[in-house]
Amino acid sequence: MRVIIIGAGFAGIEAARGLGSANADVILVDRQNFHLFQPLLYQVATAALSPSDIAEPVRRMLRAYSNVTVLMAEVIGISAAEGHVTLADRVVLSYDFLIIAGGSTHAYFGHDDWEKFAPGLKSLADARVIRSQLLMSFERAEISNDPAEKKRLMTYVVVGGGPSGVELAGSIAELARHTLARDFRHIDPGSATVVLLEAGPRILSAFPETLASYAARKLTALGVTVRENCAVKNISQDCVEAGGDRIPTGLTVWAAGVKASPLGEMLDVPIDKTGRIKVGRDLSVPGLKNVYALGDIALVEDRNGKALPGLAQVAKQEGRYLGKALVRMIRGEAPGADFEFHDRGNVAVIGRDAAVADFGRARLKGTSAWLVWALIHIYALAGFQHRLLVAVQWLWRYATYDRGARLIVEPRPDRGERC
Repeated sequence: MRVIIIGAGFAGIEAARGLGSANADVILVDRQNFHLFQPLLYQVATAALSPSDIAEPVRRMLRAYSNVTVLMAEVIGISAAEGHVTLADRVVLSYDFLIIAGGSTHAYFGHDDWEKFAPGLKSLADARVIRSQLLMSFERAEISNDPAEKKRLMTYVVVGGGPSGVELAGSIAELARHTLARDFRHIDPGSATVVLLEAGPRILSAFPETLASYAARKLTALGVTVRENCAVKNISQDCVEAGGDRIPTGLTVWAAGVKASPLGEMLDVPIDKTGRIKVGRDLSVPGLKNVYALGDIALVEDRNGKALPGLAQVAKQEGRYLGKALVRMIRGEAPGADFEFHDRGNVAVIGRDAAVADFGRARLKGTSAWLVWALIHIYALAGFQHRLLVAVQWLWRYATYDRGARLIVEPRPDRGERC
């Protein structure tokens, strides 16, 4: 009996752990050899943490499970009819059960040409490029003798007012106003302009309006210009057009949308406009035998027909559920009840001592929410060493405002003509 899991994200890792007790060979396939804790990826992009702080080798995470094999490879084909998966080196793996947990990538809403001007944040490579471009903009401003050019270089636009965009904007503002404040001689990093653009009526639309309003006020206090009802019309080289204005920028970051992994397109099944596979309440793909999808690639509805959000807690719960269900099926038992999501709440950090947390009846903001956010994220990190290192770095950063990961390691691409 063989189970193949595609993807070492939150869903795939939890499914593999759940299948660690199964009487089956389990093969986990991923293009990377590490599991990434994406909720803290923005801190790598803004020099608060190093890449190794939020990434854990997959083999280390699963070495306690002797029946689990990890393969670093890319899947280029899936044949559900024949029951096999094809890897990039043309190795063909047969399966009895297939779990697709390929995650998601950036969505530019039909403007894929914007990607080269406004990088998204989904991988360590993305974070390193953004970090280097962000820090390089200050370096170039330090050299420039043109006041207009200095202003452009120190103007940063974040597109998208969800949790990722809010966290990015707040972190960039803190980096400029506190961490870099005394590092330069010819520029004042504290004068940097950070603009957060949201096409909808308010930022943090998934949160209650009172918490979203608090977040907007705190961002404004940090020096972030929050513009709501402000859809982006165009992104070009060093310029963003939105709300009737042209904003010359040193860096534009895209945090406005995601789409599912293209793995869903390899199956002959319907997918929605974001590439998600609609699955049953047991996470199975309708019409395909023993094929399951979970995480960001799966469209899962609750009992009321509402689609579950693409959150880490959703993916983890799906992985745990399916791992246990398949163990029972491999033993010849009934899989059990359908998947039921248990909402653990939603949190987003704005900056130092400022966050929002929505736990249904309980809603927190300010320092209390910030402490809850910190504890949740430290606990959720993979491995004790990561929890300890991140906790120590956060304590040091809280006391000193310093950020130690300010290395420019990626070449800054030529961004061509300016506004």
